[in-house]
Amino acid sequence: MFTVEERELLRDSLVAAARADRRVTGAALTGSASVGAQDRWSDIDLALGVAGAVDKVIDDWTGLMYREHGAVHHTDVVFRSTLYRVFLLDNTLQVDVAFAPAEEFGALAPTFRLLFGTAQEQPQPAAPDAVALLGMGWLYALHARSSIERGRVWQAEYMISGVRDQVLALACLRHDLPASQGRGVDRLPPSATAVVSGALVRSLETTELRRAFGVVTDALLIEAELVDAELARRLAGPLDELSRSRSAPS
Repeated sequence: MFTVEERELLRDSLVAAARADRRVTGAALTGSASVGAQDRWSDIDLALGVAGAVDKVIDDWTGLMYREHGAVHHTDVVFRSTLYRVFLLDNTLQVDVAFAPAEEFGALAPTFRLLFGTAQEQPQPAAPDAVALLGMGWLYALHARSSIERGRVWQAEYMISGVRDQVLALACLRHDLPASQGRGVDRLPPSATAVVSGALVRSLETTELRRAFGVVTDALLIEAELVDAELARRLAGPLDELSRSRSAPS
């Protein structure tokens, strides 16, 4: 397990490497450290602006992470023309390094603190669409029902959890909290989480899956009514039909 001191030393080392790399036009802290909110479990989030051949810079920095800093694996996330390379170190520390073309290096969220160089103003990512979240909710619900009826209990649990995730994301949107990856869920008021707390699946028994499924479909309909009353009216019949299936024999 990494220590806070190890994390801070590594962050300083990476920032120094960025300053020394003439291909790097700017660097910024992102994530919790950029706003002074990091804790014992926080990772390292660093964004780099790159001039010229971005792929070559990525390859060189990847070699550095494996050669000198104990990386054991990495995975990539791409947004626009920026590649976010996420490294897992042997001490369990996560290090995220974003490599952006110089013209796309800039703040995409309030968690961006420029360390050196020049940042460009960037178009801000759109918030998740509430109607799209509702659509994913009823899609998961359809598959939850069929999974229960087919006796596929693990798949049923997965799908019920999928409905719950959409409900919680919708609640986060309503409360102006981050809706992706559960980032805002723990800041929701108890009244918002109480609606879905009963949707946690406590066992893989069919009766329990049906119970949790009924709770979560009801919660999805509550969120639908808050988003679009007419859409909620149209969804009410199918969602009620799905919900009533929980009392059918297996």
